Amino acid sequence: MLATTIYEDGDHRWIMFGRDPDKADGIIDTNQYMIQSGNQTILLDPGGIELFAPMLSAVLKFVPAEQITHLFASHQDPDIISSLGLWDQALPNAKLYSPWLWESFIRHFGMERIEYCAIPDEGMTITLNKIQLQFFPAHYLHSSGNFHVYDPKARILMSGDVGAALESVEAPLWVDNMANHAPKMKKFHQRWMPSDDAKLDWVRRARNLEIDIMAPQHGRLFKPPFVTEFLDWFEQLPVGIAVK
Repeated sequence: MLATTIYEDGDHRWIMFGRDPDKADGIIDTNQYMIQSGNQTILLDPGGIELFAPMLSAVLKFVPAEQITHLFASHQDPDIISSLGLWDQALPNAKLYSPWLWESFIRHFGMERIEYCAIPDEGMTITLNKIQLQFFPAHYLHSSGNFHVYDPKARILMSGDVGAALESVEAPLWVDNMANHAPKMKKFHQRWMPSDDAKLDWVRRARNLEIDIMAPQHGRLFKPPFVTEFLDWFEQLPVGIAVK
């Protein structure tokens, strides 16, 4: 599994995990993220059950298990959080932040020791050692209860399925040409994003953020000027049209 540091400033860093060449056929590739601040660490959308062993091995190269104090699940999908039952056994003291709407669903993945911290619809902010992380509402993009994570110090937005593209593990890590990349995102966004109103509301709020990196859960990451180019493209894209 590839581990790439995408931001580092002293003891504050972001690491992206993914592009696993050993993943099973028929399973989509996913990006997992780790934010570390001092002796506290949060894993964002830590992945499916099939990824637990390589993900744990990769994470422990950077931090010991006792410093993984927080988990985040943007929504209820199995590629996001079906590994929860195994993390529950591996982590001695952690909290899971996830939408209130999905608590009774996510608990089916197994959770005895980890504490469920329900995120209200309007979002919330948590402190991770010295930094503030904002859980940014992204409802109906694509899940009816859904959040993204914004780090105002690093100026990184973990954008879940917004900006996602399903590509091979050999694809580049960064978007380098929107004209070439947009066709790889189009069908995914039109099928999985059901609401133009929700999309436009998200774009309006995202434009108010300072974003140096937009980091989706699948596919390539975006840096300026491609962050703005993506927002422009997404804003005009008709979504929720698969049944028409």
